[in-house]
This record gives sequence, structure tokens and C-alpha cells, in this order.
Amino acid sequence: MDALTLFGLFAVTAMLVTYAFEDRSPWFVLLFAASCALGSAYGFLQGAWPFGLVEAIWAVVALRRWSIRPR
Repeated sequence: MDALTLFGLFAVTAMLVTYAFEDRSPWFVLLFAASCALGSAYGFLQGAWPFGLVEAIWAVVALRRWSIRPR
């Protein structure tokens, strides 16, 4: 497994874990946004620009949800 594949595995695993824990703390929503940004970077780096674009949109959506969520 090359470094890019490991990076992608880390990004999507982080997305899964942080999404599962979003109800526990608003910080998990922020971490989900960050992991979506990592997933977006992975998509663009591997040449799958539609995946990279969708993940970038998800990152923005998650940041918006974090910004309006009560702390």
C-alpha cells in the first residue's frame, strides 16, 4: 500500500468515526469537517476530482453546521 492510499484510508476512517460521534460533542462536527477536507485532498491528489469536489462541499456543510450548533 502506498502513502497516498494510506492517507485516503486515514481520511475516510476519520470521517466515519467523527460522523458516528457527532451527537456527543460539537467538536466532533468540526473534526468531521476537517476529515472531509482531508478526503477532498485525497480525491484531488489521486485524480478523482468529482470525489474531491463533493468532499469539499461536505466540509463546508459541516463547518456551517458546527458554526450554528450550540456549544
